[in-house]
Amino acid sequence: MSETLAAAGQIALLALLLALAVPLVGRLLAHTYTSTGHLRVERAAYRLLRVDPEADQHWRSYALSVLGFSLIGVLFLYGLGRLQNRLPLDTGMSALPADGAWNTAVSFVTNTNWQWYSGEAAAGHLYQMSGLAVQNFVSAAVGLSVAAALARALVRGRSGGRVGNFWVDLIRTTLRVLLPFAFVAALLLVIAGVVQNLHDPHTVTTLTGGHQAITGGPVASQEAIKELGTNGGGFYNANSAHPFENPNPYTNLLEILLLLLLPFSMAWAQRPVRTWSCSTWASPISTAPRYCRGCAGGHRCRSSYSRPGSTERTRSRRSTSAPTTTSPNRSR
Repeated sequence: MSETLAAAGQIALLALLLALAVPLVGRLLAHTYTSTGHLRVERAAYRLLRVDPEADQHWRSYALSVLGFSLIGVLFLYGLGRLQNRLPLDTGMSALPADGAWNTAVSFVTNTNWQWYSGEAAAGHLYQMSGLAVQNFVSAAVGLSVAAALARALVRGRSGGRVGNFWVDLIRTTLRVLLPFAFVAALLLVIAGVVQNLHDPHTVTTLTGGHQAITGGPVASQEAIKELGTNGGGFYNANSAHPFENPNPYTNLLEILLLLLLPFSMAWAQRPVRTWSCSTWASPISTAPRYCRGCAGGHRCRSSYSRPGSTERTRSRRSTSAPTTTSPNRSR
């Protein structure tokens, strides 16, 4: 088979997998952000954080919760980088410089993940797992939560600025979506040959008689959430071009699928929102079919993000505001 046919086949398979998976994941996301029930583990997290899951936050409170949570993440990740050489599983790495640790903390917490360092030469296993990988989870969860809050605001309209509960959105996104999908993806990556261990660098002798340190580590577990949460900053400097992160065409296909899954599915989850219009091109590439289908359908479907009774109240207002007098011309 030629390279062109192989590439075309991979693209076609990717499109097929997305077509099958996006509606299912989209429904899961919609249920995640509209469900009134709470899982036991979620209730335990609410009690630990002393959060009232039934509280409906004003958008200002929601924004302050996002900023406060992000600030704590920045400080924790900065401290972890500065103290890396004093912590377990440092694999002999020195502490990150102050400016580098701050740069990494800010970029990973904001989901920009600008990688100024070479992961295999600067970051130990604990820093990778407890710092960078954790931020890959929660920064993606924050982004999805804010998208859900925006959808609620658009649907509710003038509802006093209430957009949901940030802590409920954050915990649900992490426990119901990111953790299960990342766990399964990590297992598939390990089966396909991606490295996953806690070993120190292994020194080998090359064919030319030189010596090279081969760095292993918890690669598959971080690679899964890196792609699923649309993060950057891989375990190795070359990221997914490194053979330990992406060893064959099967892992390449899986990682591209993970990268596209949640953005496409989030657009599908918000598909019924009636307040979107064809001029609202927030994400023109991934959501173009939704907007066009919404315009063609005249936005007739009722949004799952709206409050109960909102449609009936709107109809009643329209009916009462309609003119009741008859035109003189028609009376004749």
